[in-house]
Formats: sequence, structure tokens, C-alpha cells
Amino acid sequence: MATAQALLELVRWHRPSGRLILLIPAGWALWLNPQAPPPAPLVGWIVLGGLAVSAAGCIANDLWDRRIDPLVERTRNRPLASGRVGVPTAFALLLLCLLAALLVVLALPQAVRGLCLALALATLPPVLLYPSAKRWFPYPQLVLALCWGFAVLIPWAAASGSLAGGLPLLLVWLATLAWTFGFDTVYAMSDREDDRRVGVRSSALSLGKAAPTVVAGCYALTAAALAGAALLRGLGGPVFWLAWAIASAGMLREAWQLRRVDLPHSAYGLHFSRQVQLGALLLLALIVASRG
Repeated sequence: MATAQALLELVRWHRPSGRLILLIPAGWALWLNPQAPPPAPLVGWIVLGGLAVSAAGCIANDLWDRRIDPLVERTRNRPLASGRVGVPTAFALLLLCLLAALLVVLALPQAVRGLCLALALATLPPVLLYPSAKRWFPYPQLVLALCWGFAVLIPWAAASGSLAGGLPLLLVWLATLAWTFGFDTVYAMSDREDDRRVGVRSSALSLGKAAPTVVAGCYALTAAALAGAALLRGLGGPVFWLAWAIASAGMLREAWQLRRVDLPHSAYGLHFSRQVQLGALLLLALIVASRG
């Protein structure tokens, strides 16, 4: 029988960075929405829904990769790969997470429930199929980025009842896609040798030596798009622009570090954690600006 620790590892709740990096774009959307600042109950529902969907995605990923993960150094000790959790248990937990996400949507106000439910259902195919993309698509990180885009669309719809957000919504969605493609490409860089040996694909492999430059371009686009969305929403002030400048410079610095030929494998995980910090700084800047 699977232990509680093994189940926590299956949904990655023992590593908060991976959960926060999904909730941060949701926060960008909530505080760039015309209805900002959002009411506390709505923020709570979005957090719960994000945790449920993120957990479902992790389980689906490990179910797809349960025969590949034992062959990769970074993933060989995951619960399904190591046999600490069985496939039936994982499927049951997957269904439970999807049910929890559905209940969150049904708990939203009736005026926004229908649109949010439609978006939630539209999220399921890419979330559940993303783990297979590495078998047939040279840039599976782009599929993940599209999944992450729903972390913007659903909160926006929940806050305003529509997706008629114009250019600010488009820009925060674009920022999320670029940021996700960038940091997940870096995440895949640590697995390049194993992925090449096993025969799976990633943007880190497909981009080759150009990967650091593309990641830097993604981060620059993220910063520019969020700045544009903030300007269009009338947000700003010295605190916002100082935090934005620090976060933007930090992202580009992290991308520049990827050019080092002697970079240890541990640096890629550290890069991921720093993106959480920098993305959270951008969110904090938006929260402060919306109250100013």
C-alpha cells in the first residue's frame, strides 16, 4: 500500500516551487484584470483549483512515463517508477484531483461558472496529453506552455465573467507562454543526455546550442509583455517599476548563466527555483501597484 509520503511525491507537493510557478501567472491575471484587486474568496478558489489541476498533471505525467522514468537519473526514484505507488492507486488519485478541480469550478458564482467550466474542460486534453508530446513533437515544452496559458484564462474569466480583456489579457497570456517555455526548456536541459539515450524529445535537445539565447528571448518577452499589460491597465509607480526592473534583469542574468560550458546539473534546478522568486516579485509589484 502506498504511503502518504509516496502520494505527496506523486503530486509533487513535497516541492512547492512547481506548484507556485503555476499559481504565479494566475495571480498576474487576477491583478491585471479590470476587477482587481480580486476578492479573497476568489483567490482561494483559484489557488485550490490550481493545486488540483497541477497535481492531476503530475500524476498523468508519471503514468505516461512510468517505463521511461526508471531510465533517467533525475526521475528514477519517482513513486511510480520505483514501484512505491501502483498504477491503480495513481489512477484513483488522478480522478480524485480532477473531481476536486471540478468542485472548485462549481463553487464559483453562477455568473462566471459556465465560462470557467468550459475553459476547465478545454484544459483537460492538453494537460493529460502533454506528457506524450515528448514522444512525437520536438518542442513538447510548447505544449506545456499552452497548458499554462489556461492558468491565465480561467482566473480572468472567474474575475470578470468574460474573456473580453483586449490587449492586456493577450499580453499576460503571451507573457505566461513565453515564461513557461523558457523555464521548462531549462528544466529539460538537465536531462539532455538521458533523453537523447532513451529517445525522447525536448526543446533543450531541439534548440541545441541556441537554447540559452532562446530562453533569454523568452524572458525578455515575458518582461516586456507584462510591462505593456500594466501600462494599458494604468498600473505603475516607482515601486512597480523598480521591482519590474530587478525581476527582468534577474531573469536575463539567469539565462546568461546558461551559456557556461561548465554548468553543473544542480544549476538547472536552482534556475527553476529562482524563476519562482522572480515571477513572484513581478506579482508582488502588480499587487502593490493595484493598491496605489
